[in-house]
Amino acid sequence: MYVQQIYTGCLAQAAYYIESDGEAAIIDPLRDTQVYIDIATARKAKIKYIFETHFHADFVSGHIDLVKKTGAKVVYGPQAKAAYEIVVAEDGQEFAMGKCKVQVIHTPGHTTESCCFLLKDESGKATSLFSGDTLFVGEVGRVDLAANMNLPKEQLASMLYDSIEKLKKLPDDVVVYPGHGAGSACGKNIGTESTTTIGKERKGNYALQPMSREAFVNIMVSGLETPPQYFFTDAVINRKGYEADMETLMNHNVKSLDVSAFKKEITSGTVILDTRSAEDFAKEHIPGSINIGLGGQFAIWTGTLFGKVPFLLICDDGKENETVMRLARVGYDDVRGFLKGGIKAWKDAGNTVQSIESVSATEFMKHIGEDKIIDVRNDGEMANGMVHDAIAMPLATLSKRLNELDKNEHYYVHCAGGYRSMIALSILQKEGFTKLTNVSGGVSAMVKAGLKLEVPEEA
Repeated sequence: MYVQQIYTGCLAQAAYYIESDGEAAIIDPLRDTQVYIDIATARKAKIKYIFETHFHADFVSGHIDLVKKTGAKVVYGPQAKAAYEIVVAEDGQEFAMGKCKVQVIHTPGHTTESCCFLLKDESGKATSLFSGDTLFVGEVGRVDLAANMNLPKEQLASMLYDSIEKLKKLPDDVVVYPGHGAGSACGKNIGTESTTTIGKERKGNYALQPMSREAFVNIMVSGLETPPQYFFTDAVINRKGYEADMETLMNHNVKSLDVSAFKKEITSGTVILDTRSAEDFAKEHIPGSINIGLGGQFAIWTGTLFGKVPFLLICDDGKENETVMRLARVGYDDVRGFLKGGIKAWKDAGNTVQSIESVSATEFMKHIGEDKIIDVRNDGEMANGMVHDAIAMPLATLSKRLNELDKNEHYYVHCAGGYRSMIALSILQKEGFTKLTNVSGGVSAMVKAGLKLEVPEEA
């Protein structure tokens, strides 16, 4: 019996390859499927099943492409309804895979069809639980993403209560392989470890502690931040299916444009997405471009900030394929091309560039109280401490709150480490704000330099 986690940090997502006696299964695959096929080929195994824990909202699954390439069957839990051929398993149903079996445990709550897959060895002993978005490290799945089912989150939370009670009955030594890690918006505050056990979660996970159904529901429906824009679109794509495979998209979207062709593609609805580092973007960039660097949670932030818009790309040389692939993973298929030669080509053609001023945390601390400060971290981070008099304006909601800011004011902008603050600054600059300064290193650098943060009263 063999288990391999394939973790994608950009999405804080984990897919799994499991195998026994030459037969394999993939759990929750991403759209770029070659990695799973390569593993099976190297291990001389045949992919028999594709197990989906639910209709994912945070990425486009690769199950349809995998079926075409391998002939495997797609298995969903009870109540799943798709526009393509699937096996709708019953609660408790087992699927033979080599000398092992995979048992379906229906765990509605995150969605109605959500399920976990329990791997049993040849003796029938439960060894591993692939918990999808039902159970995470130190957390459970959020209950407000089944909008297409028109179910109130309170009802879904009540379902999740029963599902968690079911999982708590599993043996302590069962290894839990969750669908997401820290940073995913599918849970409120997911832990940083990549795996856990039922025993550890029973002891340390707040949601697995003894409590009434009413208390559990109240906890589950509170403190939910607005989900990224693309979540509901991707859930529909995964339910209805898609036509373009990854290879087709890559061939179409990885398109080199010279400066003239690039400028012709710029329209009122096109987003110029600069995927270079925050430092390089700050030095020089195309006016009106938005910086979301490949070095961070690129796909998540792109999906959080933009609807289904056409993109033009600015990439570091050699990163064009990766950028297009990572956009396709979350359902962004309308890429018009990338600027050949990047910023240098843009400048060589006589076009202007913009920059953004940055200061160190130490320098910033000398000026606290002189100008306005914007903190673009999320609410949970800010609850642990903020710079005195900073304006709480999480990045996810920034664009909707620009009317609260004055373009005549000077703003210092920071996050935890500098990645999100540059995204925010690029948005502000595009919207006409000119007096802007980035705080390099964010709160992490400030604390290291000796700044004492203030805990907000409401926290």
